[in-house]
Amino acid sequence: MIVRKRVLKVVPRDVDGRKRRQPDGLVKFVAWCVHLYTAMGLVAAAAIAVLLVRGGPQSFHWSFSLMLLATIIDATDGTMARRINVKKVLPNFDGRKLDDITDYLTYTFLPLLLLWRAEVIPPSMQGWLLFPLLASAYGFCQTEAKTADGFFLGFPSLWNIVAFYLYVLQLPTVLVLATLIILSVLTFVPSRYLYPSQPGPLNILSNVLGVIWAILLAMILIDLPSGRMPSGSGRPWTLALVSLYYPAFYMAASWWVTLKHRKRQQLLRATEAHVAG
Repeated sequence: MIVRKRVLKVVPRDVDGRKRRQPDGLVKFVAWCVHLYTAMGLVAAAAIAVLLVRGGPQSFHWSFSLMLLATIIDATDGTMARRINVKKVLPNFDGRKLDDITDYLTYTFLPLLLLWRAEVIPPSMQGWLLFPLLASAYGFCQTEAKTADGFFLGFPSLWNIVAFYLYVLQLPTVLVLATLIILSVLTFVPSRYLYPSQPGPLNILSNVLGVIWAILLAMILIDLPSGRMPSGSGRPWTLALVSLYYPAFYMAASWWVTLKHRKRQQLLRATEAHVAG
């Protein structure tokens, strides 16, 4: 007697029980294109590394141009990924890991390498560059580096921007070291920082101001002499000072959000204690 076993086919279903539709080939292709767009940041990182090995003011000039390009890619790929819903379309590929690898190179490692290569810090004090390098590694590896309500937790390792200003403004060594140390320490402080690609009125304002800021940075790069190091004066230096309005806004708005969140948490705890009492 032959016994036939009935094989039950498990059909993927959504939370509401409906049969889950598999994404078609075109949707998958578009999703892979979004990941490829993110990976263009790695191509920019490779080019920056080559330029820094060559060294010289012209190489530093082009390195910052590529860092700006990488920042634009990073600022726009998340919106594309959410629009396509890449997590659902390509569940076996972690775009967040690709993004983190790219960001660590273009936001931390290469900018700090540029500060070393350009000798923005005297050789005897260049060991201090290891502090932001390690602090950023800590920040990137935190499971709550980005909060559920859409903020960065701790200084978000924007060392590409820091390196740009330190290079253009040619600040005294004491101010350079103070900037590196303070911002590194802030990586460990659980303050909230704006995440401009997320929704919200502050982020919208941040994006509007950021467009003007990006134009100013482009103007600085155009005016920046490529054949010699910045002199700490002239039109690029003046434009750099003007453009500091955006970092100032970003930090002030982030700290305001942090204070507002902490006051809300204190009020919640006080209410819970009152109810429990």
